[in-house]
Amino acid sequence: MNHLNKTYRVKGMHCASCAGIIEKTFKKTEGVHSAEVNYGTEKAKVAFDESKTNVQKLSKKIEPLGYSLEIGMSPDEHAAHLGLNQSKKEKLAEVSDMKVKVWSAIPLAVIAAFVMGWDILAQYGVVAEMSYTIKEFIHHLLPILATYILFVVGKPYLLGFYRFLRYGKANMDTLIGIGTTAAFLYSFAVTAFEEALRPFINVDYQYYDVTIVVITFIALGKYLEARSKIKTGDAIEKLLNLQAKTALVIRDGKEIEMSVNDVKHGDHIIVKPSAKIPVDGVITEGSSFIDESMVTGEPMPAQKKIGDSVVSGTINTSGSFTFRATKVGSETLLAQIIKMVEDAQGSKAPIQALADKISAIFVPIVLVIAFLTLGAWLIFGSQYLGFSQALSFGLVSFVGILVIACPCALGLATPTAIIVGVGKGAKEGILIKDAATLEKLHKVNTVVVDKTGTITKGKPTLVDIQNLSDLKDEELISILASLEKKSEHPIAHAIVNYAQEKNISTSDVTDFEGIQGKGLKGTVKGTGYLVGNAKLVSDLKLSFDVAKLNVFTSQGKTPVILATIEKVLGIVMVADEIKAESVEAVKNLHALGIKVVMLTGDDEKAAKYMASLVGIDDVVAHVLPQDKLEKIKELQSQGRVVAMAGDGVNDAPALAQADVGIAMGTGTDVAIESAGITLLGGDISKLVKAIKLSKITMRGIKQNLFWAFIYNIVGIPLAAGALYPVFEWLLSPVFAGLAMAFSSVSVVSNSLRIKAKKL
Repeated sequence: MNHLNKTYRVKGMHCASCAGIIEKTFKKTEGVHSAEVNYGTEKAKVAFDESKTNVQKLSKKIEPLGYSLEIGMSPDEHAAHLGLNQSKKEKLAEVSDMKVKVWSAIPLAVIAAFVMGWDILAQYGVVAEMSYTIKEFIHHLLPILATYILFVVGKPYLLGFYRFLRYGKANMDTLIGIGTTAAFLYSFAVTAFEEALRPFINVDYQYYDVTIVVITFIALGKYLEARSKIKTGDAIEKLLNLQAKTALVIRDGKEIEMSVNDVKHGDHIIVKPSAKIPVDGVITEGSSFIDESMVTGEPMPAQKKIGDSVVSGTINTSGSFTFRATKVGSETLLAQIIKMVEDAQGSKAPIQALADKISAIFVPIVLVIAFLTLGAWLIFGSQYLGFSQALSFGLVSFVGILVIACPCALGLATPTAIIVGVGKGAKEGILIKDAATLEKLHKVNTVVVDKTGTITKGKPTLVDIQNLSDLKDEELISILASLEKKSEHPIAHAIVNYAQEKNISTSDVTDFEGIQGKGLKGTVKGTGYLVGNAKLVSDLKLSFDVAKLNVFTSQGKTPVILATIEKVLGIVMVADEIKAESVEAVKNLHALGIKVVMLTGDDEKAAKYMASLVGIDDVVAHVLPQDKLEKIKELQSQGRVVAMAGDGVNDAPALAQADVGIAMGTGTDVAIESAGITLLGGDISKLVKAIKLSKITMRGIKQNLFWAFIYNIVGIPLAAGALYPVFEWLLSPVFAGLAMAFSSVSVVSNSLRIKAKKL
């Protein structure tokens, strides 16, 4: 069996209950294993058996209900191939169409609202009543305006009503459709059979103005909501724009410009100054300085030469070079980043489960409440107000409940905040795998960090020089670097790199020889030198301060001694240097009330010294990968919510066990795959930003849910007439429409505020 797990854009969704209807329909379809539909992103993630169903069949299942799947390239594949953001273009076209309808409706709504306002003011004697001629003109004008509004601007709501009658599926469109159609049909009956109905009901009550104004308000609200939702997806568009569209490839000895999608593994690609690098690869000819800020966050361009790796989306700032393509299409780092952001934005946070459950049963319950309210007005209201007025008030309440109870805000509360939060994270170099991880992160109270590559730079550097001779420091380093150039040891690289950075020249070496387990020896400018550890010098019986060396080793520094056969000339210290941002990051974590624990395989004394420099609370040294895993479990058993930050293969089990695994982006693919969050560039200060982002996003979600619930909890009783017995006040469907429209807009706007928050 061929199981596929695909994500498709869904067309035609208008509210959270739409997502619930589509989800249920898919789950009942043969061959579908799971389905998850997100109203915020307008996407459906479906796992299905290809031998039993396909995307065309799935789309046909929901088409009678007014929805369809965008068949062709899925959002996943769009991200992988980095094609044009077609879905956004279509969304902009939809928004443009909505704008035309809204602007055509607004002048008509203004006329209707003016008439309503005049009537209300005339009842209280504020203004004189309209003349008979004007009244008659309006009496004939409003039905024409209402017909246009209901059948043109309100067409989606009529279709929602129709589908409810035919298929029994109710969504937000159904509520609006039933309410406004009821108001229109009642008014039409009164207009058409005015004299015949006059003995039974008050024919002066007509609700064309309600139909006009309510639909206009709702259409305006949906337009503003759709326009705002486009802004929530800006992060993906910006990531897509980082990708080069073409590449200059050498084929058969010729330079050919082709689409980036046609580049193959092993192709040799020329990159000219100011050009974007189209795919991932390794430089084979030339050198340059490359702006890698999108990956590393470093503002200064990095020097790249033959043998160095380059990443798609980064920018060549100076010289030309040629590189060999090693990763193309969906394999490139940029494609993986886009895929990760897309997946995270489309995933559901656990907190959304409550909103989803309520939305699934909300529309049927509201329909029942609306009909019960109408019945209550007719049965009980008639006894006190008379049938005619009770029917009029009952209809107002019926329409008001259906309009104000729309669950749009409820459906948008969580996904819009997640989309904005994940997008903001991506811009900051914080890649979040899914919404559940973002939600968990705000509860973290313990952060466990690996030392190497997380707190430290992960590569040895020369940090100290102890000159014990008459030589200048530059001469001492020159001799050391000349000898160490012959060695492949990481410590040797640290010394050679230091000499290169300081522009210290080296000399030729003769009689070079490695000394097993101790160091090396060789002749520079006619003098024989030895380079090595304390054991080498001890064997030569040369005097030096052993106690001083012990101090350095307890600080995690490795001493490299330069000597001749007669005496020690100097000692240089090589260490894995602490990252500049580590101290500030730990301080900021403490400010958030978070305990920091360091796990390392290094010596305990050295580890504790490093921890003291950074301000870390607790240190566990001499740990193997399985020990890291056990330590995470131990902390969790104490009730701690643990985030683990690491960058190596040996960190993968612990990253997977932690409540939130955080991979440093400079680390291995295994570590990144095991983690819920990746910090590009390996900058630990981004860990603090990630936690702050989680807290800001969760606060936004809770605010959204509060407002979404409060609109309905307060609005439905008001619309039903709960205040009428005491204050003789009834909520107009017009105000219900206004509240409903702006409930969705307020939720989306509140989510967009996350963009402006400082991390």
